[in-house]
Amino acid sequence: MNIKERLNRIWATLPEGVSLVAVSKFHPAERIEEAYRAGQRIFGESRPQEMAAKHAVLPADIEWTMIGHLQTNKVKMIAPFVAMISSVDSDRLVEEIEKQAAKNERTIDILLEVHVAQEETKSGWDIDTLRAYIASGAFNNMAHVRVRGVMTIATNTDDEATIRRDFQTIRDIFEELKPSFGECFDTLSIGMSDDYPIALEYGSTMVRIGTAIFGAREY
Repeated sequence: MNIKERLNRIWATLPEGVSLVAVSKFHPAERIEEAYRAGQRIFGESRPQEMAAKHAVLPADIEWTMIGHLQTNKVKMIAPFVAMISSVDSDRLVEEIEKQAAKNERTIDILLEVHVAQEETKSGWDIDTLRAYIASGAFNNMAHVRVRGVMTIATNTDDEATIRRDFQTIRDIFEELKPSFGECFDTLSIGMSDDYPIALEYGSTMVRIGTAIFGAREY
């Protein structure tokens, strides 16, 4: 099955209004171009250098999404063109994105990554820390950052009950935080290749799928 066929199979499972981030990290530009020709436009990368290199040689209307942990000193590499940074996990990162977006006279969409998994190695805000940061009014002074929603990665387990608990938790957080940001806060990014059908049951509006599109990664 080629990339176009895999994409068609995945698109057929997605309800209207759910966007697909094709996780293209570690795959060559030629594979991304194949997905682009099939109609895919949103691609997810985890390394700023790799994203910038691919942006330079691939079609200009690709919507590049940062999905991996992002160091503050690397924001400037992608700020001129990135469509969304979906792994925003600290106040320092929020403030650096605002700074670099302002320098480039852009507004950058972000998702707040919240830690809900039963694994300490997963990144993301502690929910109480995030609540306090929002309550401080810090976002009120940011004209170049648009908070679009929240993101999380569920616990890496075969136990469906645990995955469902994680998705229910982040759904509740999404509903709790929505009044703080208004109509633009419309994105609940949960679900990957193995668990996205479950995520759709919990209202996911953005799924991140790599292996089911591109096959095994080429490290």
